[in-house]
This record gives sequence, structure tokens and C-alpha cells, in this order.
Amino acid sequence: MTHTFEVDSIQLEFNDRKILSDIYIKSETGKITGLLGRNGSGKSCLMKIIYGTLKCESSVRFDNIVQYEAFKKNNLIHYLPQFNFIPKRLSLKRIFKDFDLEYLAFEKRFPEFSSSHKSSIGSLSGGERRLVELYVIVKSKSYFALLDEPFTHLSPIQIQKAKEILLEEKNRKGLLITDHIFRHVTDICDSLYILKDGKTHLSKGFEDIERLGYAKI
Repeated sequence: MTHTFEVDSIQLEFNDRKILSDIYIKSETGKITGLLGRNGSGKSCLMKIIYGTLKCESSVRFDNIVQYEAFKKNNLIHYLPQFNFIPKRLSLKRIFKDFDLEYLAFEKRFPEFSSSHKSSIGSLSGGERRLVELYVIVKSKSYFALLDEPFTHLSPIQIQKAKEILLEEKNRKGLLITDHIFRHVTDICDSLYILKDGKTHLSKGFEDIERLGYAKI
């Protein structure tokens, strides 16, 4: 069964400045949906609205049912924010247990972590820490995952492996992803939205990325 979420009718302002005003996004299981926009365009705010931690005038529907606090619904959605969200003191063993995941499967894919299961996540490098957080969010049981700048601090090899994981996991969930290195997003997404002046535009190709002033191709 295919599951969907749709977002529209969003009105978000900060200090009389309109951030989001004309938004429509649709994501569904089995697909990766990309979201591009310049810094400060409201991408992170939009993800927080979908997740339910930022309240505003909006309609967020999962399988046509409105959800105001989606994060409270068990196994509905997970969110990887821009910042490190797992407390530094937690060991990898504890983190994988909390997310109900097998550390051995992670270790097999990333052998550089073979002796790290007792280490705290705070003792890892920035790239290693980001990789662990991305992995547990994407691999956890949920219909959807929101990924905000998932490739930050990752090495080229780690990025390639991370993209392989995303392509595998889309077979069982819907992924909404944004990253400032836009080609990592366009390489793997099935549909792409561009956020500009508070509005989303469904892209039909690379020419739209340039036409809407996001990047020169």
C-alpha cells in the first residue's frame, strides 16, 4: 500500500516578514522528494511544520487525514534536523538499541565503526556523528523521513554510501530531502520542488533550477 503526505495552505510569518505563503508538497512511499531553496528561504521551517514541532496556519495530511503533531504518531515520521540531535554522552550501542536497530548491520556497511559500539557519539568526528544520525533516522521504522542537510560533514565515500542507503530505503518509505549541494539531491530524487519567495515550484528539469534563480547549471 502506498502512503502519502500533502502539505498546503501554509501561512508563516516572523516579525511581520512572510516566510511561507503558497506551499504545496506531496511525498509518497516508494519515492524520494527533493526540496531546494536558498539559505533563509524557509526549508527547515517547512520540515518542522510537517513534523509538527512548528505551529502555523497549515494543512498537513497523511493519507488524507490531517495531522497537527505528526511526530506524536508512532512510526509515522522521523526527522533529521540540520544540527546534531543525539546527546553526546550516549554510546552507539545505546543509540542503536533505542532506535531498535542492529549495530552489526551498520558495522558491516561501515567497517570503520567496527570497534566503536561502546564509544560515545560525542567522541566521533563531525562526519562520523552525522553518518550515525542519518543512518538511524533512515533505517528506523516509519512511513516517512525528513532529511535536512543530511550530507553535512560527510566525506565523498560516505556520501555515496549514504545515497545508496536512501535509494534502498525508499522502497519502504517516503523521503523528503534537502541539501545545499543540490546535485546530491537531484541525483536521487524522483520529484523536485524549488522554494522561492515563500512559494514552492514543482521542477520539470534543470532549466527550472536556473530559471528560478537557485543555481547556474
